[in-house]
Amino acid sequence: MTTPDGVDLAVREVGPPDAPLTVVFAHGFCLNMGAFHFQRARLGRELGANVRMVFYDQRGHGRSGQAPPDTYTVEQLGRDLETVLTVCAPRGPVVLVGHSMGGMTVLSHARQYPHRYPSRVVGAAVLASAAEGVTRSPIGEILRNPALETVRFLARYAPRAVHRTRGAAKSVIAPILRAASYGDENTSPSVVAFSAQMMHDTPIPTLVEFLHALEVHDETEGLTTLAKVPTLIACGDRDLLTPLSYSREMAAALPDCEFVVVGGAGHLVQLERPEIINDALVRLVRRATPSRFDAFTRRVRERVNRHG
Repeated sequence: MTTPDGVDLAVREVGPPDAPLTVVFAHGFCLNMGAFHFQRARLGRELGANVRMVFYDQRGHGRSGQAPPDTYTVEQLGRDLETVLTVCAPRGPVVLVGHSMGGMTVLSHARQYPHRYPSRVVGAAVLASAAEGVTRSPIGEILRNPALETVRFLARYAPRAVHRTRGAAKSVIAPILRAASYGDENTSPSVVAFSAQMMHDTPIPTLVEFLHALEVHDETEGLTTLAKVPTLIACGDRDLLTPLSYSREMAAALPDCEFVVVGGAGHLVQLERPEIINDALVRLVRRATPSRFDAFTRRVRERVNRHG
């Protein structure tokens, strides 16, 4: 699909088009839609034909198109999410799931489109994220590194120089990517390699521009809108990019919120401890659409009794 400003976004839909509920996933910084691999498998297996899932690569990430650097903002990501909803989920209830920068995307959407809640968006999950700039996190000192600003300047005004100095740029950014990974050194090597490849494939301009966006964004107003619907806030207690305090503050502002702290997990909590996050997402879906799932459960029970 193509955004109003002409950027192509890669989208994948899983599940029946006529499912009574759509769940839309927005991935995080330096990742792509593959970051929700375990969630796609579990929700598809457990909720079956009752849910359709929509995944997309944020602008500048994965298979989506590159865009002008001045559009790499959290505000623009909220507008992109609205475009995804308009094109891929024009009718019926929707639950939004955002991880890291994707959680900020959900908050940005809530701030800019409050009329969507709860008339269309009936629930939201914000995983390992923050409602405002991450400069209070342990990586604040890294973000203040003058070399990082130099890389950002080159990415904007001398992109060829960035490609020639890609190794140097990566070395400046490497501590941030390490902070944005796992809390447990025993995490499966295949999962570590999977996320590392997503990060490695992210273009330098995308990386440095969105890193700046994470530093300066403020979407706290979106919490007022999310307070209208059931929510899930989840975070690993070893997250260095968006520490636990950020999630605790968001959860405190949301009256109908389940707050999940995942012990030993880092920033990529949905990959590191998928079973905990998956259980919480299933609970969120049921909380957000109780009547629909009651009816679905009743139909399944009647079918079993009829053929049993």
